[in-house]
Amino acid sequence: MNGNKKHNFGAGPCILPESVLRKAADAVIDWNDMGLSILEVSHRSPEFESVVLKTQLLVRELLHVPDSYAVLFLQGGASTQFSMIPMNFLRGKSKAAYLDTGYFAQKAFREARHFGAAITVASSSDKEYNYIPDHFDVPSDAAYLHITSNNTIEGTEQFEFPETNIPLICDMSSDIFSRMIDVRKFDLIYAGAQKNMGPAGMTLVIIKKELMHSISHELPSMSDYRIFDANNSLYNTPPVFSIYTAMLNLLWLKDQGGVVGIEQQNIRKAMLLYREIDRNPLFYGLAQPAHRSRMNVTFKLHDPSLEAAFLEYTKARNITGIKGYRTVGGFRASLYNALPLASVEVLVKAMKDFTLEKSKQMQLTEQEELS
Repeated sequence: MNGNKKHNFGAGPCILPESVLRKAADAVIDWNDMGLSILEVSHRSPEFESVVLKTQLLVRELLHVPDSYAVLFLQGGASTQFSMIPMNFLRGKSKAAYLDTGYFAQKAFREARHFGAAITVASSSDKEYNYIPDHFDVPSDAAYLHITSNNTIEGTEQFEFPETNIPLICDMSSDIFSRMIDVRKFDLIYAGAQKNMGPAGMTLVIIKKELMHSISHELPSMSDYRIFDANNSLYNTPPVFSIYTAMLNLLWLKDQGGVVGIEQQNIRKAMLLYREIDRNPLFYGLAQPAHRSRMNVTFKLHDPSLEAAFLEYTKARNITGIKGYRTVGGFRASLYNALPLASVEVLVKAMKDFTLEKSKQMQLTEQEELS
């Protein structure tokens, strides 16, 4: 890492591998020696259609997506899916069911209520969202159950998924491609690209074709999964650069041993940081240990008055992006796929050195008071 390159723990947009950034930057100037930038190439051209196809195939390969699912690239981020899902699937149904595990799960729930009845089957708000509820009943007449697999702000992650006879829909924006999942457990998975897949601007949707074809009512074209599927995600001008860079990033991921390989790296990074949080007398973790996220590690100082000093201390070591979300405070270190273990080691050393310096300062103060 050069002297100007930061250790980027930001929650999003995500850190990308240097090799991916270089290839994407080259394509902005001249893509494939075409004399055109990737930003200038027609999305209807055979060259870009091949990019879309290759990206879809990589998604299928890396996540073992069955042929019974469609892979779509949409716009509007995961937040647009909050409304698009009930718009497509809640109509004509008595209710939709939501598991409330944090800020973005709440946002999804609120959007659903614009289109019909929505209920919360369980919530972890009673303990400031520091855990994932695992015992709850889901109404059999609900249109679907919506869950959020990783809670970016609160730092919790769902490792066991509910068994249900109704469609299971999951927001996987912040842990997609970070660990192996069984896609067959879900009827629809969606994820904003800007955490582990690529730059902001594109949203991945993996949808069971049976669910998609169950839609019988008319919808606005830009909110209809069927239209995007029929047009291979090219109904309108797609986010060309985001899809292209996602393709490069998925190729990089494949070279890392795929999702299986990167999951082991992510486990090592998370364990290293959590061990220091638990060992260090100045810090404590926010999420319950069984529900700690591997992607977004949230923690605080026992003495909040030291927060600004710690942020300045880490800034001097080229560490960026660890300030906690405004509603939570403290710190949040996002350990997305492209973040190297070396960056986590730098953060852990900063925590150790900061604690040692504060301990020495306290000892000096005590000696001065006694003299």
